[in-house]
Amino acid sequence: LTNMQLYTIDTGYFKLDGGAMFGVVPKVLWNKTNPSDKQNLCPWAMRSLLIEDGNRLILIDNGIGEKQDDKFLKHYYLHGDVTLNSSLAKHGFSPDDITDVFLSHLHFDHCGGSVKWNKDRTRFEMAFKNARYWSNKQHWDWATKPNRREQASFLKENIIPIQDSGHLNFVENEGQVFNNFSTIFVNGHTEAQMIPHIRYKDRTIVFTADLLPSTGHIPLPYVMGYDTKPLITLTEKEKFLKKAVEEEYILFLQHDNYNECCSVQQTDRGVRLKDTFKLSEIL
Repeated sequence: LTNMQLYTIDTGYFKLDGGAMFGVVPKVLWNKTNPSDKQNLCPWAMRSLLIEDGNRLILIDNGIGEKQDDKFLKHYYLHGDVTLNSSLAKHGFSPDDITDVFLSHLHFDHCGGSVKWNKDRTRFEMAFKNARYWSNKQHWDWATKPNRREQASFLKENIIPIQDSGHLNFVENEGQVFNNFSTIFVNGHTEAQMIPHIRYKDRTIVFTADLLPSTGHIPLPYVMGYDTKPLITLTEKEKFLKKAVEEEYILFLQHDNYNECCSVQQTDRGVRLKDTFKLSEIL
């Protein structure tokens, strides 16, 4: 029997342009599920997942972090009063307890919390000094030699110090990474994004990262404008959602402002939302 514990770690909330988040889908449609403000911005979560399993404490992603300057942050309208550290503390943990930091991909809103300023702000240091950080070779190369389209999302100060500090580890292939923890690779949003699947009791909980940012993105054409290969996303999403229905996955939504988790079902219009719930309600 597993003694695994799972905790939702809210790292904060930000705003992004609704059009960018829903690609070619017209605003009259996406605005129903994700209402925008006068500037066309919608609020989004940056939700992480903490897994306590034996002597391992695995954190999946870690939000935007605290080292960007106001000029950068003012574009993203950070709001809410939770932080990564306050959420860890709420469950009785500190950053020093984390043994593994698993990074779905290296866009700033997923990995910014990996690295922090030292006390006198003269250099960067690891925010989780006892942890191994996990990426993969393909994605690491993609992020460290960024294309112009994604350049603004791959910030050197979030990425390079992980390698310089000796904390960087690579997941070699799809499949098992830790006990009851496996990953698939997907390439539509960015090269070799990793989507963790956690086996908990008899259920599979999937950390959907940017393969499925919110319940508003379940219908197939609802693909982010940020995705580098939207047609690949379509194929990956279709395959993934089919499996999510068959295997009754619990989908843990990283960016959904309103729903922490959901399940999906097959309908005559394709795969659609079934239920929404908090992780703590089903554990």
